Amino acid sequence: MQFEMLKGKLHMATVTQAELWYDGSCAIDQDLVELAGLREFEKIDIYNVNNGERFHTYVILAERGSGVISMNGAAARRVQVGDRVIIASYAQMSEAEADNFMPSLVYLDEKNQVVRSTNTIPVQIAEA
Repeated sequence: MQFEMLKGKLHMATVTQAELWYDGSCAIDQDLVELAGLREFEKIDIYNVNNGERFHTYVILAERGSGVISMNGAAARRVQVGDRVIIASYAQMSEAEADNFMPSLVYLDEKNQVVRSTNTIPVQIAEA
């Protein structure tokens, strides 16, 4: 049996650019790509927290240390500069691989600076 597991994510990234006429993709600061365990040309899901849009695209590299998160091509129509997004990638793995796998979770501030990184999410507590 194969499982599709969260491999890495950039949580609450801020869209810095939306380039309709650039090659379709999502340009991400190379430092952030590496921290989240992403790869150039890897398929990613984008979840726009501001408007609820969810879509697929792929990673291209933006200048290292720039903080750039640019939605390009058709993806530029799904965001506004300043929107907060979650960028996630997934991997297929066996049950044995999934039992021992830990994702790379990177949490960002409004300037796409790393607030923290971890590989676990705390159990959500029910509201009273």
